[in-house]
Amino acid sequence: MKIDLLVAEIGSTTTVLTAFQTKDNNMSILAQSEYKTTIPEGDVTIGIEKALSILSGKLGENIHWNKFLATSSAAGGLTVTVHGLVYDMTVKAAQEASLGAGAIIKYVTAGKLRESQLTQIKKINPKLIILSGGVDYGEEEIVIENARLLASLPTKAPVIYAGNCAIQEEIKDIFDKQNKKIIITENVYPKVDQLNVEPARKIIQEVFSKHIINAPGMEKIYDIVDEEIIPTPAAVVHTTELLSILYEDVMTIDIGGATTDIVSVTDGSPEIQKILVSPEPRTKRTVDGDLGIYINAAHVIDLIGIDNIKNHFSNFDELLNNLSPFPNNDSEEKFCAFLAKYCLLTAIKRHAGKINYIYTPLGRQKIAQGKDLTAIKVMFGTGGILSRSKYRKHIMQSFLTHKFSEDLLIPTQDVKFAYDKNYIFANIGIIGKYYKDIALTLLKNNVEFI
Repeated sequence: MKIDLLVAEIGSTTTVLTAFQTKDNNMSILAQSEYKTTIPEGDVTIGIEKALSILSGKLGENIHWNKFLATSSAAGGLTVTVHGLVYDMTVKAAQEASLGAGAIIKYVTAGKLRESQLTQIKKINPKLIILSGGVDYGEEEIVIENARLLASLPTKAPVIYAGNCAIQEEIKDIFDKQNKKIIITENVYPKVDQLNVEPARKIIQEVFSKHIINAPGMEKIYDIVDEEIIPTPAAVVHTTELLSILYEDVMTIDIGGATTDIVSVTDGSPEIQKILVSPEPRTKRTVDGDLGIYINAAHVIDLIGIDNIKNHFSNFDELLNNLSPFPNNDSEEKFCAFLAKYCLLTAIKRHAGKINYIYTPLGRQKIAQGKDLTAIKVMFGTGGILSRSKYRKHIMQSFLTHKFSEDLLIPTQDVKFAYDKNYIFANIGIIGKYYKDIALTLLKNNVEFI
């Protein structure tokens, strides 16, 4: 059987394959299959072949395809360290570019690098290093010194320079002399209060695609796929941007076993924009590495409080012992939903900006800091529990009844809720990179409003 498109989502624990067929410029799902990710066996393509065999069994015949695409969060994901000058300016801008590209930020520094910080970078051994600093034609000396220090490290990680454009050649020369890979891109913070994260975001994804084959178990991946691999979180970012074409101001919440990711695409409300003290990107991603309902369940339970949980679940110890992405009964699924509700509400609090007050010679003034979510029209749920659980509506609509702090810039009570009914948001993100119109139609057909 010949299919038009096969998409693999290669996770840290499982690999999901989805077969798509196109007819009259509309794309539909034929079948899905899943198998464990075989990085421990030393070759991720083994798991893909096993998933292919399962897919063929579901379709009743061997399959061939016109195109094979893939996203991946396997091999530890895209781990980066970020180094700039002023935290609220160049460092924050570089962070936004990294997170928007689907990266996992392991370490951040501001100002001149110290010996202890260099030691920490060596210990982390990131897959990628981001160096920023200085507005265009601004500060030079500290940025150049940081470049020298990073170039001296015994790491093989490529470095992306996204700082002061006036010293690009000097920065390149420093790394070239040390035979280190350096990629120069546009400044992420070219002027005061101006973000320019998109060029760096694209470069970060390209570097990930080229270097992922160096990760253990991933060496043979390009023997199977036809195009560059992108990080799974970056694919979900792209899907959220496609959703914004269809539904304007939107946010996507992805609750997983280890993390909870939120992506928002909005400029916020005009009223808040007038009092915003520093710029925010239109597309913003945050990842909470402590909010997961399986791998990080123990931490979430600590945050909620065991006594509080036992007030809701008298058989708490049994439920914790049986906690799994695949609940065996209604009680276990309710417990997963309880943890997921906490992750959702906490992640929204962390993603949202807030109203503050400062005192000036003119008196007390109202200001806004962080991401303004007050214009969000639709919240979309994805990830296993928000796509597949019968309690997804209960989890998402808990937002409406929860008492948030009044200073948070969260969506209003008029917000609508929808979910990724076929669990293919990551697939749609990479499909949209090559077939935007088809991806938009597929997305519209895949979304279900609650």
